[in-house]
Amino acid sequence: MIADAESKGLISPGASTLVEPTSGNTGIGLAMVAAAKGYSLKLTMPASMSLERRCMLMALGAELVLTDPAKGMAGAVQKAKELSDSDGTFMLQQFENAANREVHFRTTGPEIWADTGGEVDILISGIGTGGTISGTGEFLKSKKPSVQVIGLEPKESNVLSGGSPGPHKIQGIGAGFVPGVLNTEVYDEVIQVGSDEAIGMARRLAKEEGVFAGISSGAAALAAAQVAARPENKDKLIVCIVPSFGERYLSTALFADTAAAAAAMEVDDPVKLSDAAAAPSTSADAELRKQSRSSPRPPKPAPTKFVSG
Repeated sequence: MIADAESKGLISPGASTLVEPTSGNTGIGLAMVAAAKGYSLKLTMPASMSLERRCMLMALGAELVLTDPAKGMAGAVQKAKELSDSDGTFMLQQFENAANREVHFRTTGPEIWADTGGEVDILISGIGTGGTISGTGEFLKSKKPSVQVIGLEPKESNVLSGGSPGPHKIQGIGAGFVPGVLNTEVYDEVIQVGSDEAIGMARRLAKEEGVFAGISSGAAALAAAQVAARPENKDKLIVCIVPSFGERYLSTALFADTAAAAAAMEVDDPVKLSDAAAAPSTSADAELRKQSRSSPRPPKPAPTKFVSG
């Protein structure tokens, strides 16, 4: 999106301040590129998103504004629009920007096609902005019209299925509205996944498969398992998008029990070098150090000579 805006002469490093609402992942990508290219970046994000996301965005130099979590992504979008009213600012609009969809048509779709040797039968992807499923699905169907594209959204905020927006724990998908960039004709079905179900599957991915991923990835894997269990899909090749790293969720409900257990751990061996170094000094410690300093040091050994041959 930044490269697209640059090519159109809409922004330039040092002169433009980029503004964007985010649930975290796209914002982190924007922060990386903005830092590398020399742009100032202001991001708005619901306060319900993880602490790790806040830390990463701030560490990358972005200015972060938290919005009312009850208003979801719609509240973050509205705040970003307010911040982009001043001169020199430019809102990238990931929910509306066609470049979001097009980059997946040029990259993600061809990658999946190549990696599967053109044998992919079903694509499963969560729907946040809609860029991934739209661009990827469009490419795969252009190569193989029989490819089935399945989207997923939170059961608690099932807007794409005709329901109402609502709070949920699957960060990154379920914006609570239908994004303008989303091609609603590209997917054949939308599966609804509950937050607790997604969390449970994400935990299983870590413990049973060694895949340390986030909540939306758990939702995608659960949907993939459900689709794979259908008799008509026997022997079909299913690809599901795993878009998030587990490290961004350590402070969330996903790993709350793990964090509590880790914090409650006690030292098995109470005497460790690091503990001793950090412990307060006693008079006996001081005397030992004094004696050590006053004791004559042994002479240095003669240097060893190495002879080749």
